[in-house]
Amino acid sequence: MRILGMAPGPNTSKGHPAHAVYPYLLRGLGIVRPNQVWSTDITYIRLAHGFVYLVAVIDWYSRKVLAWEVSNTMDVGFCVDCLATALRIYGTPEIFNTDQGGRSSPATNG
Repeated sequence: MRILGMAPGPNTSKGHPAHAVYPYLLRGLGIVRPNQVWSTDITYIRLAHGFVYLVAVIDWYSRKVLAWEVSNTMDVGFCVDCLATALRIYGTPEIFNTDQGGRSSPATNG
C-alpha cells in the first residue's frame, strides 16, 4: 500500500559525502559570558494544510532567544534575516555554532 508516516525518517541529518566535516570545537568549552557562543537551528511546524519553518538564534550563556523568523518556504532569506536581526540588536558573538542544516524537510522525507 506504500503508506508512509509524516514524521522524519532515520538518517535525516546524514551529511553528503562530498561535503567537508569539521571538528566540533565547543566540546569542553566553558560558556561564561553573553555573546560568547550563539547557535541557530531550523525546524518545521506542521499545520492543518502544510508546514511552516521556524529559525531561531540563541545565546548559549543566557539561553535567550535573540531573534526568530517564520516562513512558509525553506528559503535561505528568512534565515539570513533572522541572523541579521540578532547581529543588529546584540552585536557579534565570538562563536556562531550551527548544525549541518538544510538536509531535510517534511516535503522531502519519505
